[in-house]
Amino acid sequence: MQGPLTIIGTGMAGIGLARQVRALDAHRPITLISADSGDDYSKPLLSTGFAKGLAADRLAARSALELADQLGAVVRPHTRVDAIDLASRTLSLGQERLPWSDLVIATGASPVAPFEIPDALAGRVFSINDLDDYRRFSAGLEALGRPARVAIVGLGLVGCEFANDLHAGGHRVCLVGPEPSLLPRLLPRRLGQTLSQAFIEAGIDVIHGRLVSRLEGAGGDIGVHLDDGHELEADMVLVATGLKPRSRLAREAGIATDNDAIAVDRYLKSSDPRVHALGDVASVDGVNVMYVQPLQASAKALAATLCGRPTQVRYGPWPVLVKTPLLPVVALPPMNDKVHWRIEADGEDISALAEDDEGRLQGFALTGKCVRRKVELARAAPPLLG
Repeated sequence: MQGPLTIIGTGMAGIGLARQVRALDAHRPITLISADSGDDYSKPLLSTGFAKGLAADRLAARSALELADQLGAVVRPHTRVDAIDLASRTLSLGQERLPWSDLVIATGASPVAPFEIPDALAGRVFSINDLDDYRRFSAGLEALGRPARVAIVGLGLVGCEFANDLHAGGHRVCLVGPEPSLLPRLLPRRLGQTLSQAFIEAGIDVIHGRLVSRLEGAGGDIGVHLDDGHELEADMVLVATGLKPRSRLAREAGIATDNDAIAVDRYLKSSDPRVHALGDVASVDGVNVMYVQPLQASAKALAATLCGRPTQVRYGPWPVLVKTPLLPVVALPPMNDKVHWRIEADGEDISALAEDDEGRLQGFALTGKCVRRKVELARAAPPLLG
């Protein structure tokens, strides 16, 4: 029997890996360590729950205790890892030293706030990156006792999905960011502007080209000050300005990183052969993509490797399905900027094809009824990591 497996993180990556390992090995000891509640839930549901009026407990498929029972594993919720010692192969958990045989880091990524949050507003300014965050934000909405005025800072995937979801839940939403259009990393500008127009027509305020300079309390309101001198009034602020891999433990242990993510090869192995990483925290052969399908492929491949069948991970040409029912969006962004966009449009139904100098498809973006082309185009596109 192989030695114990220790996984830091109980998000989709950590739990998904534990499930895959357990499917291959019914007896190997597995310990999952979670800084939060350790509940088993689907992270994509976080940006659809407000429209449906779902409490956090309804998003959780099972508690940490139920998860432990299902997996035949040890799950340690609300437990922080302070350090990884590669020489002694131990984890520091406060005064405790926990030995490990094979270690997997699946700590995900944390939100980045581009401005200071005053202490007085800490209970009214949020990021939603896990189920505990969702609980806190939901409690804030409930305490208000009426539809909230929510300022969302960030025009990317998270900001757009939560804007659509909170609007559908009856809240007044304002979306603000410095970019000239929505979803700038996924869509060419024309498609991003079309999504913006759909939001505006539905009643969501969208402010492009503006940075938030500061937040301040103004009576019962939050004053959101923009760099052009204007001020927005909100009950709550949701910060959705990007994610940064949680790689501090690895860096401090001397494990190699790549652009803030843990550098791993196609076997998900780090610079230490007994330490692996997957999910948002990992840069796989130079590729760091924070989407569900690459995460699931990584979990399956790494489970096989950890169970004695070394398996390289491969990422297919997997498009991103954006959860904005006001205007459906699907995108497979090209891996580099050396492309030309060929755009065909009929109102909100737009196809944008990213082609190289020889006319080969490198990516695409679709809105409206054109999202039906996603399977056809994905088959013709190159893999993210072949």
